[in-house]
Amino acid sequence: MIKVDSDFIKQQGLPEIDFIIIGVNCEKTLERCIRSILSGSYPEQLMHIIYSDGGSSDRSVAIARNFSEVIVIELNPEYPTPGLGRNAGWKAGRSPYVQFLDSDTILDREWMITAIDSMKNPAVGAIRGYRKELHPERSFFNWIGDMEWNTKPGECDSFGGDVLIRRSALETTGGYDEELVGGEDPELSWRITRIGWKILMLDALMTSHDLAMLKTSQYLKRSFRSGYGFAAVQSRVASTGSNFWKADLRRIMLKGGGFFIFLIAGIFLFILQLNYLGFAGSVMSIIAGSTMLLSPRLFRIEKFMRENNLTKADAKKYAWHCSLVVVPQLFGIIRFYFGTLSNKPLKNKRSTLKTGLSTPGT
Repeated sequence: MIKVDSDFIKQQGLPEIDFIIIGVNCEKTLERCIRSILSGSYPEQLMHIIYSDGGSSDRSVAIARNFSEVIVIELNPEYPTPGLGRNAGWKAGRSPYVQFLDSDTILDREWMITAIDSMKNPAVGAIRGYRKELHPERSFFNWIGDMEWNTKPGECDSFGGDVLIRRSALETTGGYDEELVGGEDPELSWRITRIGWKILMLDALMTSHDLAMLKTSQYLKRSFRSGYGFAAVQSRVASTGSNFWKADLRRIMLKGGGFFIFLIAGIFLFILQLNYLGFAGSVMSIIAGSTMLLSPRLFRIEKFMRENNLTKADAKKYAWHCSLVVVPQLFGIIRFYFGTLSNKPLKNKRSTLKTGLSTPGT
């Protein structure tokens, strides 16, 4: 940990910061995350590290307790959520700024100095930077995550799990929604901007991350939850007349829903096969559904190449992802509305929550 002369701290006007790490069954990544904070360039005297554990059954808590600099909060919820962990963490602190981190991230050494300098603007309530994947080459899914974590520098409308937030913004909004199992970060972002704060995306590395998504089943589950999150968040903000995520929700429902309607109609016509027209109608229906699903993204390869600085081959892969991801997202949306009607919302099971590594031992 970096020790800095107290006179220098006073001259620079550096504030105290609470670092809130959340995790469940994260023994493979937690120590690395903690060490990245301790080895950063921010003064030791001004850092307060809090690990908020969501009910781990592995060695996560023991690992955190090995560090004398870390305060450990042990939660034991039946159904843990990120909001529960983050709220418990920041409410246990006292610093004017709070840096949230997921346990599978590595904080960049210079990030805090850069971010705090940008917080000198009193209109800014939250600041984010780039989150870069450690191993995008290990799987197509890691590569997609590396592309989609980030946005262009400047003012933006939302942040993710890694973010620096003013305590006053957290206190005014009440912090995170503790029921959401997806979309809790954008939902808080919406409430922060709604009361007048700005959110900035800096042109600087904030964290490195290991998504460790090596299986199609992981990708489908994550996409399903993102669809659930779109519906859950839009449901919460709709009463205010806000359009936040409204267009995203409509796009998924139209493209995904339209695809399945045409597909089912095509299958129905094929089964009947009363005549040639019935077979032709079946083919045309399936083509129409596929066109609805795949357009316009699959036909805008050049646009992806320009905007994302991709080769033609990579732009095609990304276009296929953008087109097909709406299918599991649609099922996530359906799950949200089914849960609302039946009073059975989607919940996390502690036994299924854990963080891994793309490359064991790294």
